[in-house]
Amino acid sequence: MNLYKKLGALLLTLALSLSLTVPALAAEETKDLETAAQEAAAAALTYGSATQVAWALWKDGEIITSGGQAAPAAQGQPMQPAKGSVYGIGSVSKIYTTVAAMQLAEAGKLDLDQPVVKYLPAFRMADPRYKDITVRMLLNHSSGLMGSSMGSGLLFGDPSEIAADQLLDRLAAQRLKADPGAFSVYCNDGFTLAQLVVEAVSGMEFLDYLDAKIFTPAGLDKTWAPAGVPEQDRAPIYQPGESRPLPIECLGLLGTGGLYATAEDLAAFGGALTDETLLKQSSLDAMAAPEYAKGFWPQAETPDALAYGLGWDNVAWYPFAQNDILALVKGGDTGYYHAGLVILPEHGMAAAVLSSGGVSTYNEMAASQLLIAALAEEGVTVDQTPLTLPAAKPAEMPEELLDHAGFYGSIYAYQVDITSNGKLTMSYADMPDVPPQTFTYSDDGTFRDAEGTAFLRFEKSPSGDLYLYQQVFSQLPGLGGLPTANYAAMKLPENNITPELQAHWKDILSTSILPLNERYSSQLYLSLAALSVTEEDLENSKTIPGYSGALRIEDENHLRYVVKIPGNVGRDGSDLEARRDENGVLRLYQSNGAVYMEEKAVPVLSTGQDNASACTIQPDGYARWYRVGDAAAGKTMTVDFPENAGFWVYDSHSQLLASSVLWDSRSVELPEDSLVVFAGDPGARFSLQFQ
Repeated sequence: MNLYKKLGALLLTLALSLSLTVPALAAEETKDLETAAQEAAAAALTYGSATQVAWALWKDGEIITSGGQAAPAAQGQPMQPAKGSVYGIGSVSKIYTTVAAMQLAEAGKLDLDQPVVKYLPAFRMADPRYKDITVRMLLNHSSGLMGSSMGSGLLFGDPSEIAADQLLDRLAAQRLKADPGAFSVYCNDGFTLAQLVVEAVSGMEFLDYLDAKIFTPAGLDKTWAPAGVPEQDRAPIYQPGESRPLPIECLGLLGTGGLYATAEDLAAFGGALTDETLLKQSSLDAMAAPEYAKGFWPQAETPDALAYGLGWDNVAWYPFAQNDILALVKGGDTGYYHAGLVILPEHGMAAAVLSSGGVSTYNEMAASQLLIAALAEEGVTVDQTPLTLPAAKPAEMPEELLDHAGFYGSIYAYQVDITSNGKLTMSYADMPDVPPQTFTYSDDGTFRDAEGTAFLRFEKSPSGDLYLYQQVFSQLPGLGGLPTANYAAMKLPENNITPELQAHWKDILSTSILPLNERYSSQLYLSLAALSVTEEDLENSKTIPGYSGALRIEDENHLRYVVKIPGNVGRDGSDLEARRDENGVLRLYQSNGAVYMEEKAVPVLSTGQDNASACTIQPDGYARWYRVGDAAAGKTMTVDFPENAGFWVYDSHSQLLASSVLWDSRSVELPEDSLVVFAGDPGARFSLQFQ
């Protein structure tokens, strides 16, 4: 897999892909509420491989049912009682941010259609179009921002909000990937900016504002920032294969994804958005408007899992929209927690499903099943008959479609081959182990899969870019159906470069790298193996002419992100710069602010005189990496260090052996060729003893 793809895999992404399709099943039977809750939660638990799940249903001012389940303990991982446990709600936090902005708009302190710079004069970018970004564009994902500048934002046991504090500095060096308002593509940075706008306009710290204006009025007494979560109530999280629970997961971007809540509190928050507890009806209606349709977006015959409103992921959620019922949906995924919130404003209902492990989409579908059962008890039937593709039959393909073959990009890089007999084969260019999929041309201009459950077709945007549009309907027993109708990938424009330049970048991205500017408590240190390039990676890597993955090769030092896709698969882009420092060590700089160094340049750890040495974090704040050589191999290293600092130790395969952050490690036996990293505030000094 291409190294840039490995970097992207560490971001908070969840994209629907063409491999999602499963055979369509019969429509779900109507169940009583408690049975539906148990079965839907069990399905979400199973499909998402979650460790535990909790749910709650709010109706007309009260929680009418709630509960939880836990998976059988694996490797001795003990679970909390799921009911009443506190979970990270991830990006569902964006709805709280949206409500805060709408409240300020109602008060006449904020105009959604005014530029962000009016409220944040310090907001600057290396792209003059930034002045056209409005507050509304932050809330409907159409700002044109690259996506996620979340360095040091995903932490363990550390409620630091440094990531939000640094956002304006990181954006100052970035360009936009699209004109503001051109189309909506999921963007975390937009909501962190919105958080900063709320603080600037209200004159209050963000959490203080939420507590005074949202938590208290809505009666939410079990919703917190990470620092306030009662440890005994927190749903535990684990690393696969590890029996020791991890410290609390802290997202230092509260308005983007950092809040915690019980399922009951989250459902009650959703309930407060079915009446005028928090907002006037005009504001609630504005949040539910089809914001996604304002820009370039597929005109779908089938609904999609994404249809943005203000804050909401979907304002036309299946199967409610097909039954003329308004349903508003928001999902959230952190590294370890997953959340789904679905509300039915016209029926005064809201359902929340939270899990440790799992997938937010499954939680949203489970919440929908709770609501469908609750409606049935009121005599309202929701038709869940699976959607089918329009009828079509194989036909002769127009010869001009052969020109559409080539390489396509999104989160992944695809190779699309087309033959004159109407066969389209789509394969992952950077994941050769994933089987290719074959589609056959039909008389309606689409390419159909053999099962008749998915199709592709080519579409051009107003600017002339060529896209692969996909339509799929998946049916999951216990959870219902999930439609997909979106752009899967954009054809990468031809980029003619010399073979030498292509080989130059292949060599650069064929090296394992290490993070330099992540906070000592960063989750990235637990994912180090994801940044390693193996011999198998090199053997299986496929070169796309003029590109590295889906990044356009500009020159010897720069790669450029060129994908422009609405929805979710065009999110979290970043340019990349490669340059060597004064010592000749290769460093990679992502435009989102992340900095990496090549692993092969790591110095050998010194045991010093009398088996004592020290390491000090320099003024740049970069982490200090060392490799264990003959002098330290087999010895036990004991480390003394100050607050706001920590160390991690890995074996020769980048698997974690010890961590002061996760397990309060102070001593560790060092295997040969292992890696050690010390990280902390500038000036932090680590004293090392070897025995």
